[in-house]
Amino acid sequence: MRPLEGKHIVLGVTGGIAAYKSAYLLRLMIKAGAEVQVVMTPAAKQFITPVTMSALSGKPVVSEFFSANTGEWHSHVDLGLWADAMVIAPATASTIGKMAHGIADNMLVTTYLSAKEQVLLAPAMDLDMMAHPSTTENIELLRRRGNIIIDSTEGELASHLTGKGRMAEPEQIMAALEDYFAKSGPLAGKKILITAGPTRERIDPVRFIGNYSTGKMGIALADEAARKGAEVTLVLGPVNTRPTMPGVRVIDVESAREMHDACVAEFGAQDAAVMCAAVADYAPATVADRKIKREKDEIPEIRLVKNPDIAAALGKMKREGQVLAGFALETNDEEANALGKMERKNLDMIVMNSLRDAGAGFGTDTNKVTIYHRDGSVNAFGLKPKTEVASDIIARLTTLINSASR
Repeated sequence: MRPLEGKHIVLGVTGGIAAYKSAYLLRLMIKAGAEVQVVMTPAAKQFITPVTMSALSGKPVVSEFFSANTGEWHSHVDLGLWADAMVIAPATASTIGKMAHGIADNMLVTTYLSAKEQVLLAPAMDLDMMAHPSTTENIELLRRRGNIIIDSTEGELASHLTGKGRMAEPEQIMAALEDYFAKSGPLAGKKILITAGPTRERIDPVRFIGNYSTGKMGIALADEAARKGAEVTLVLGPVNTRPTMPGVRVIDVESAREMHDACVAEFGAQDAAVMCAAVADYAPATVADRKIKREKDEIPEIRLVKNPDIAAALGKMKREGQVLAGFALETNDEEANALGKMERKNLDMIVMNSLRDAGAGFGTDTNKVTIYHRDGSVNAFGLKPKTEVASDIIARLTTLINSASR
């Protein structure tokens, strides 16, 4: 697995001559499968143009708090929540000082101060600035606060002097970033089981009972959990979509019973499970071994039997320290039905969405959910892309996993 595959990275560029290397670093990140948002200080634009960085990243560069023409606000808070890591390369003495002392006078430092993710710094400056006590103390302060410092190297500097102060090469920065993702993440070392998609209950060799689920929500959850470092097992019903994160292990199933058997077999080794699949409640009692022909006079009767309840089965198996989450797609009495399901099936949290909300049903790229917890807390969200909804859900699941493991 490529450690940067699918990662969200904020690349901060400050006003130093080494900014020209940032373009190559950005290209390496994109080639490694990362999605990168570039944030530049005003001074950085004197060394490398936003046009270059935007062309390489495929995104508009963020530099000012507001767009000059439209007045659109660039939210440093949203950037901090979106990112899996923030890399500042080059990090000048000025920016390092501002970061150390909370001087939020530009978009880059403000984004840093809002960051929830790991921050990596690649200092670059002239040798006398690098050796000055104020610089060395600021760097050590940032290191003690948990920032990863990618040390400068020795060589010829912009002043044509030779000494320590050259920014680490882009390949070295990439190696540090990949090492971080390979070893860490809020779900590193955790195992999560996720179900997604519909089930198909066969009537005969060519017909089945099913539903409209495309698996998009569950697959987004699997990708997001893997992006946060988890070892993910996805039990996936018959859909055309696949996870994008190469570290997700997929178990393909067709029927509810196959999904049940796979989940029961896997659950014991998991730290958590999320039951997101749209499992058929019923299946035909018998399956014809040949196609049922309409030309016959009699109309066939299909007797249905209950399928096994996967969430309830795992709820009975759940041991101390495990977390179990479910989904409730409702059409009426949404809150009561979701809370009742959480109680009956021994869930720790349940994600409710309603078909009465436009854009929240099957087959859409968006969802609108409310998350109910066993402790009575509730998180309600507006309509969002399913990738963002997955981030909201996995964030709350992470909190439950960390609490359960204490």
